[in-house]
Amino acid sequence: MPAVKFRLLNVFAETTFGGNPLAVIEDGSALSEVQMQLIARQFNLSETVFLLPSDKAAARIRIFTPTYEMPFAGHPTLGSSQVVSTLFNAGDDFALEMAAGVIPVQRRDGRWTLSANAPTWRPMAADKALLAAMLGLPPEAIGEPALWLNCGTEQSMIPLTSVEYVHACRPDPLLLAQHSVNSSGQAKAYVFARTAEGFESRYFWMTGPTSISEDPGTGSACANLGGWWLTTQGDQPLNALVRQATAINRPNLLTLSVQQGQIRVGGRVIEIGSGVLQLPDE
Repeated sequence: MPAVKFRLLNVFAETTFGGNPLAVIEDGSALSEVQMQLIARQFNLSETVFLLPSDKAAARIRIFTPTYEMPFAGHPTLGSSQVVSTLFNAGDDFALEMAAGVIPVQRRDGRWTLSANAPTWRPMAADKALLAAMLGLPPEAIGEPALWLNCGTEQSMIPLTSVEYVHACRPDPLLLAQHSVNSSGQAKAYVFARTAEGFESRYFWMTGPTSISEDPGTGSACANLGGWWLTTQGDQPLNALVRQATAINRPNLLTLSVQQGQIRVGGRVIEIGSGVLQLPDE
């Protein structure tokens, strides 16, 4: 049986078992797309990454959830950076190729950061009352403006008026599927509120017709939060700490910088294990 090496990491982690879990397949070049999807389903993490050769960057990565492939995601990009650096002796400054483009990454003081694509945006059609009902909150919990942002993958950015409302969110799956579906047909929502150090956030996504999962740490959404900042605040610079998953006791700490139109998202990566998958002969 073919053997496939993998590594397990936690991204945006300040402690060993904090952060967002990630599986990285060290060499996906011999795997079919069907096999990649099956392996991602087996790990059943929010994303699994497959490393491939690239003529444009240090490596090409493909990112799979248990049910579909993503063009870009933040914690897979940063976790892959750690593996590519050690596995290929790539150093602390390089780029990764993915479906969304070539993304520069760098490591400074033990923290990996990525430079996000320039954002595009559009308004959300749902008004405050509908968004509040969707999130299980009163209308006064919804701030302005709620927008769709895309720095590589499109997500709804919904500002809330307090951290307490961020923690109180109880999304309704039927309403999420009606009012927060992106251009790729995926229902998801990122909520956030200002804090003294930056933002408190949560990220919800549909995993079935009536089921919702919460992602512990979402780098793509943090990049889109930077896009939201650019769209709503113009050239005003931002250096923020973004805390996520406090409400589900899986703390994630992300850094977000917006300077002269450039969005950068960062976090620490902790490798916690490795192993070998035994695949059936084709």
